[in-house]
Amino acid sequence: MGVPLSGLLVEPSSGTPRAVVLALHGGGVRAGYFDSRAAPGLSLLELGVKLGFTVLALDRPGYGVSAPFLPEGLNAQEQAELLRAALVGFARTHEIGSGFFVVGHSSGGQPALTMAAQDHDDNIIGLDISGLGNTPAAEDELPRDASGRMNWRRHWGAPSLYPPNAFRLCRSLLAPTPLREIEEFLRWPQTYAEIASAVRAPVRFTFGEQEPWWQFDAEAVGDLTAPLTSTRASVVVEPGAGHNISLGWTARTYHLRALAFLEQTLPGGRPGAAPPSDSGHKNPPLPDYDGISAPTSWQFLARVMNPLAAMPERAG
Repeated sequence: MGVPLSGLLVEPSSGTPRAVVLALHGGGVRAGYFDSRAAPGLSLLELGVKLGFTVLALDRPGYGVSAPFLPEGLNAQEQAELLRAALVGFARTHEIGSGFFVVGHSSGGQPALTMAAQDHDDNIIGLDISGLGNTPAAEDELPRDASGRMNWRRHWGAPSLYPPNAFRLCRSLLAPTPLREIEEFLRWPQTYAEIASAVRAPVRFTFGEQEPWWQFDAEAVGDLTAPLTSTRASVVVEPGAGHNISLGWTARTYHLRALAFLEQTLPGGRPGAAPPSDSGHKNPPLPDYDGISAPTSWQFLARVMNPLAAMPERAG
């Protein structure tokens, strides 16, 4: 039995893509998070295809068309397995250029890093993870309103960091956060180190200047990068950004920097690196693209066993 996945797909109108950008949204939203229309130029899909990349923004397992199949969602390990199966199927019918570069936001960064830890064929060439660390902010520092409840506007950062209609438009992106994903998020500080130690692709972590969920001072950054012993890692702060960077005014700046990091991961793109003689992937030059179309809806049936059938019953 398969589990269907949905999302948004945009491809260069001619030629082989230089690589595929796989975009994984955070908790409580859907794939459209990466295709903001609140102001011109904020969409990662629009920018990525103009630079010669295919961009596939998926509704993660438990969201979109997969939600009825996975009403409680999946943990990061199970999400990663299902997503990897989807990428295998995608590569059978689409050119992938130099491979997959994963952009993961918040909770989407957890399966992104887990996928990279499981990637023994080096199909994932790099990752940019935003809004995710491994040292939580102190409980009394989390943004709450006068009643003590979480204030969703405040947890984004100051409203002025976003276009005026961003909050209205994001309503169409909202979706319930699956229970098992919430549980995974709470366990993340304990599970991160083991996952990170197996990641071999280069990783770039990005925090918005007004990030409320994770600490990113010098000590926290050291704890974040220390387990990444098998790759190179960097941590940057995006000025003028809140937690939801891809929906804010600085979305274009952030996306340009993420794709610049992707450029460095392409064969021959690393400073001082020579192109491999036979990498197994194509890396064509950037062509001129005309008539770029808007992202299309996309669905794929992941030909794997339904994870629900293999899950043990949960206590309580």
